[in-house]
Amino acid sequence: MSSADLEAVDDMMMCCASCGTAANDDIKLKKCTACHLVRYCSVKCQKEHRPQHKKECKKRAAELHDELLFKFKQPESNHWD
Repeated sequence: MSSADLEAVDDMMMCCASCGTAANDDIKLKKCTACHLVRYCSVKCQKEHRPQHKKECKKRAAELHDELLFKFKQPESNHWD
């Protein structure tokens, strides 16, 4: 999934993944800190949704980790000089 795709998903995901409560001035949704794919209105909702979210979360978190590792090109070194 590209960064542009994630931004589009991010814009659409303006409701709690567990209870469906929409974000508004009184309710600020917080992103899952591991995968950034879902949002929650409370810790309670996050804990309740964890069993359904865990597998996809781990997969996406690993993808994000790999993207960070390969984002910065490794310096070219010549060990034969």
